[in-house]
Amino acid sequence: MAIAMIAPILFANFILNNVSLGFSVSLGVLFCSPAYAPGSKKHLFFGLLSAIFLAFLMTLLVGTVSSNNYVFLPVLAILVFSVSYISIFGFRASMVSFAGLLAIVLSFAHDNSIMSLLDHSFLVALGGFWFLSLIMLATFLFPKIQTDELFVETIEKTAEFLKIRGKLLIEKDQRDILFKRLFELQTELNDNHEKIREVILRKRLNAGFSNRTRRQQLLFSQLMEMFDLAVSNPVDYDKFDLIFEGHLEKISEFTKLMTEIGNQLIHISKVILNEEELQENKEIQKTLLNIQTQIDYYRILVGLPKSRVGTIMLLNLKTYQEKQAQRINGIERILNNYIHNNSIVGIKDAERFITPQDYDLKKLWANFNFKSPIFKHSLRLSIMMLIGFVIGNLFEMQNAYWVLLTLVVIMRPSYGLTKERSKNRVIGTLIGAAIAISIIFITQNTIVYGVIAVLSLPIALSLIQLNYRNAAIFITLNVIFVYASLEPNILEVIKFRVLDTIIGASLAFIANYFLWPAWQIQNIDEFLCDAIKANKIFLKEIEAYYHKKGEVPTSYKLARKESFLKIGDLNAAYQRMNQEPKSKKKDLGIIYELVTFNNTFLSSLSSLGMFLRTNKTMKVPSHFETYVAHISNNLEVSIKLLNNEVSYEKIETNELKKAEEFYENYFKNLSKQRDEEIMEGKLITEEMKIQLHEVQLVSEQIKWLLNLSENIINGIKNLYFKKITN
Repeated sequence: MAIAMIAPILFANFILNNVSLGFSVSLGVLFCSPAYAPGSKKHLFFGLLSAIFLAFLMTLLVGTVSSNNYVFLPVLAILVFSVSYISIFGFRASMVSFAGLLAIVLSFAHDNSIMSLLDHSFLVALGGFWFLSLIMLATFLFPKIQTDELFVETIEKTAEFLKIRGKLLIEKDQRDILFKRLFELQTELNDNHEKIREVILRKRLNAGFSNRTRRQQLLFSQLMEMFDLAVSNPVDYDKFDLIFEGHLEKISEFTKLMTEIGNQLIHISKVILNEEELQENKEIQKTLLNIQTQIDYYRILVGLPKSRVGTIMLLNLKTYQEKQAQRINGIERILNNYIHNNSIVGIKDAERFITPQDYDLKKLWANFNFKSPIFKHSLRLSIMMLIGFVIGNLFEMQNAYWVLLTLVVIMRPSYGLTKERSKNRVIGTLIGAAIAISIIFITQNTIVYGVIAVLSLPIALSLIQLNYRNAAIFITLNVIFVYASLEPNILEVIKFRVLDTIIGASLAFIANYFLWPAWQIQNIDEFLCDAIKANKIFLKEIEAYYHKKGEVPTSYKLARKESFLKIGDLNAAYQRMNQEPKSKKKDLGIIYELVTFNNTFLSSLSSLGMFLRTNKTMKVPSHFETYVAHISNNLEVSIKLLNNEVSYEKIETNELKKAEEFYENYFKNLSKQRDEEIMEGKLITEEMKIQLHEVQLVSEQIKWLLNLSENIINGIKNLYFKKITN
C-alpha cells in the first residue's frame, strides 16, 4: 500500500513535473485500501472494484455540490448516511463503506484551481485500479502470503489460549481476568477460523486439490482440533481445588506442559514466516513423563479408593494434554513433509462450512429502524459530520476536513470501541506532534522531512490493526511532514492537526453517548438466545451420534461450528458491554454469569461429543435420553423466558430422579466390582475399563449439563427481575 501511494507522487513529480497528479492517484489508493480484507480472490476483487466505483462517485458528487452550502449540507447528510448504511451487509461491505466515507471527507482537500474536478475524479479511480492491479499481481506472484498471515495469527492466538488454560489450574486469584481473556480469544479465533475456511475451502472448490491446498487444510484441521480439544476439556476448578488442595506440585507439571505446547506453537508460527528452522521441543515429552510420575505419586500417597476420583481427573487431563502434544507432532509433520489424509472434508460438504454473505436488498428495508445498530450509527455519523463541517468553517480552521476525517476513522456503532479509539487517536496525535516539533527544532531540511514522511507511512499502516495508538503517532508524523514540504509555517499545521483531532474525537464520543446509543444491555438477550439455540441443536446432534456411532455426520460438524460462532458472538457482545459506562451496565455481574454458564455449557457439550467420537462406547441407556430431554426442555424454557413467552416454573419428573439413581448406582457397582478384583489381584479387563471410563465421564457431563441448564434459567430469571425493578 505504501508503494502504491508513494510511487505515483514520485513519478508525477520527477517525470511529469506535476505532483498534483500523483496526489490524486495516491488518494485513490488510500480510498480503496480499506477494502483489501482477507478472503477469497473473488470477494477481494469485487470488494476493491466496489470501493473504486464508490470513491469515484463520491469524489465527483461532493465536489460538484460543495460550492453551494444550501445544497451541499443536505446532500452531505444523505451521502454519509447512505454510504455508512452499506455496512449492513457485513464486514467486507463495511470496509467498502469506509472507502466511500474517506472519499467524501477528502474531497474537501481538492483544489479546483489546480485541476478540474472531473480529471481529479478519474485520477482517483485510476489510483484505485493501480492499487487493484498491484494486489492482484501480488496475489498471483505470492499466493501464500495472505493465507500464511492468517495461519500465523491463528497459531499465535491458539498458543495464548492454551497457555491461559494451563495458568487457570494454579492461578486461583487471577481466574476472572484469565476467563475474560479466554472469551476475547475465543471470539478472535472464531473470526480467524471463518476467514481461513473461506480462503482455503473456496480455493479448493474453485481449483481442486493442489499439494499446497491439501497441506493448508491439514494444518487448519490440526489447529481446529487443538481449539476443539481445549474447549472440549473443561475443568471444574472448584472441585479441582478441593481435591488437590495441598498437592500443588502435582499440578504444576500440567501448567508447564501447556506453556511448552504454546511455546512450540509460537516457534511453528515463526517457521511458517521463514524466520526459524523447525526444531522439536523435547521438553514436551519430558514433561509428559513427569506428569505420569506425579499421578503415580498422588495415587500412592492418597491411596485407593480415596484417590480414585482425583486420579481419574488427572488421567483425563493428561489424556487431553497428550492429544494436544499429538496435534503439535501432526503440525510438524505437515510442515516437514506432505502427508496424505483421507479424512479431509469432501468437496460436496466443503461449501456448507463456508458462511455465505447475504446481500439481499431486503436487508436495507428490514434494518431501516431504530432497532438496528447500523441504522443508528449511520444517522449519528451523518449528523456529527454536519456539525463538524459547520464548526470547521465557523472557526476558519486551516484544514477543517481533518475534523470530519477524525469522525469517520473513530466513530463506531458501539460506545466502547469509539471511546477506546478516541483515546488512542488523541494520545497518538499528541505524541506524534511532540516528536514532529522536536524534529523541526533540530532541523529544517526538507529532504529529512520527506524521508520521515515516506518511512512513517508503511510503519503506520502495519500498526493499525496491532496498536492503534502507535499507528496514530506515525500517521501524524506522515501528515505533518507531507505538509511540511508544502506549507512554510509547519507549526501552524501541527497546531490545527492537534486541535482538529481533539474536536473530532470529542464529537465522536459525545455522539455515541447521547445520540441513540446502542447499549449492549438492549440486545444482549438476542445473543443469549442465539447461543442457547445453537447449543440445543448441538446437544441433539450429540445424542443422535451416541445412538448411531460410526462416522461423524456433516450435520454434527455444522452444529458444532454454529455453537462456537454463536458463543463467540455472545462473548464479543459481553466485551462491548464491559467497555460501556458503569451506569449502563448495572446487570453486568448477572450477564457475566450467563456468559460463563453458556461457555461452560459448550465446553461440556464438546467434551461429551469428543469422548463419544474418540472412544468405543456401549449401548445407550434410556436414562441418558431422560437427561437430554430435561436439558433440552430447560434450554427451551430459557429461550422462551428471553422472548417473554412463558412463565418460569421448574419442571420436575420422577424419570429424572430414576436416571440420577441409575448412573450413581451403575458407577458404585462398577467401582465395587473393580475393588473386589483388585483385592483378588485381577488385572482390569478391556470391557471394565471402557465401562468405568464411559459411565464416569458421560454421567458427570450430563449431570453438569443439567445443572448448567438450570443455572441458565435462574440467571435469566434474575436478569428479567432486575429489568422489571429497574
